[in-house]
Amino acid sequence: MNTRQPLRENLRRLRDVEQGLGALYQRLPWTQRTLKGLWQALLALVAASAAYALGLLLHTQQAFWAALTAIAVTQQSYLDTRASSRDQIVGALVGGVIGLGTALLWGEHYSAYAVAIVVAITTCWMLGVGSAGRLSGTTTTIVMLVPHTGPFWLIALTRIGEVALGIACALAVVGVAELLARRWLQPAEPEL
Repeated sequence: MNTRQPLRENLRRLRDVEQGLGALYQRLPWTQRTLKGLWQALLALVAASAAYALGLLLHTQQAFWAALTAIAVTQQSYLDTRASSRDQIVGALVGGVIGLGTALLWGEHYSAYAVAIVVAITTCWMLGVGSAGRLSGTTTTIVMLVPHTGPFWLIALTRIGEVALGIACALAVVGVAELLARRWLQPAEPEL
């Protein structure tokens, strides 16, 4: 039985849908695209600001990681933000654990880093969340290559905490924005 044909056909269909959505988006008037862009920018700004402020309040080592995460996961809808957040937290957990483990086992050498990247990305694919693979590689890079003071375990835990903080802020901001938009933009019910 050839299992490649259905996969190939599904990938082709997915590409066609993606191209169709892109064409539909391009046909929107520039004013609507501008408003959508401004709305997305506002959501990202509020989420990043909240994450950064909370990171500073909690005395994380580098609160900007929480702000970066909030921007990275903020999408136009709550469901899309939730899916992006899942990938981000899985990637951070896998990358943090593998980066930490590799650094403890083999030290701070480039060859250890190279092994950690391969293991982190492959692990995400083995867990069925390949979309988190590049994020696990990013977290591994942050843990192993970004200059730091203190032990690796503290750096890994702090980064994972900052990622979680950014995700929580993005989910809260987009969730509240969707609730307000539904409430304000819902057509009024006719009075009887």
